[in-house]
Amino acid sequence: MRKTMVDVPTEDGIADAYLAVPEGDGPFPGVLFFMDAFGLRPRIHEMAERIAERGYAVLAPNLLYRGGRAPLADLKGLTDPAERGRIFDRIRPLIQALDTAAITRDTRAYLDFLAAQDGVSAGPDAVVGYCMGGTNGLKAIAAYPDRIVALASFHGARLATDEPDSPHLRIGEIKGEVYFAHADRDPSMPQEQIDRLEAALDAADVPFRSEIYPGADHGFTMADTAAFSAEAERRHWEKLFELLDHALPTPAR
Repeated sequence: MRKTMVDVPTEDGIADAYLAVPEGDGPFPGVLFFMDAFGLRPRIHEMAERIAERGYAVLAPNLLYRGGRAPLADLKGLTDPAERGRIFDRIRPLIQALDTAAITRDTRAYLDFLAAQDGVSAGPDAVVGYCMGGTNGLKAIAAYPDRIVALASFHGARLATDEPDSPHLRIGEIKGEVYFAHADRDPSMPQEQIDRLEAALDAADVPFRSEIYPGADHGFTMADTAAFSAEAERRHWEKLFELLDHALPTPAR
């Protein structure tokens, strides 16, 4: 497997990113990996590589590159709940500054960069997102419905709010297939928002699955944080690969 850090030119600067491409000639379908709030780090690299092992070329960009190259904070305390919260508070302004217009511009750059790599398919692609990555993944598939055919969002936050920029308001643009996994102990995605999200998907006739993972906290996939749940993480891999195998199969599948 080819594994390397790369620099992705965007309209607003240079995004550092992690690229994992399987061995062989390809062409391999592309997957954008949209990180959680704590950014590029060994855990994200490990997860990207696991997807690449299935035959996908995976690009995991630093979505918060406008604030600097990763890491954007000292992440040593992620396994402590209180310190995890303090780290998130330091990063929060950068998350809030990443609006729909910015992630739309950035996603085009990420898609173009991935398609230009040796051995990578010209498209279509999929996107998988975690935490804030799920939120921005929903915005990405709505912005590029002809280029992104699948979205998997895990513990995505604030997907269906009352705000005028809420991601669920553009669900009607989606042409692909989507999967949402919600933690049942997640104040950033309460049942009211889950219901609103599912109603919008139904109304737009988008093929979707939306599931609640019992006993899980926001961030349950991240093995380097206090929110990790081994059972929920195992289930998440099963559901992610089910979606990818169906919506964007590799040549070997």
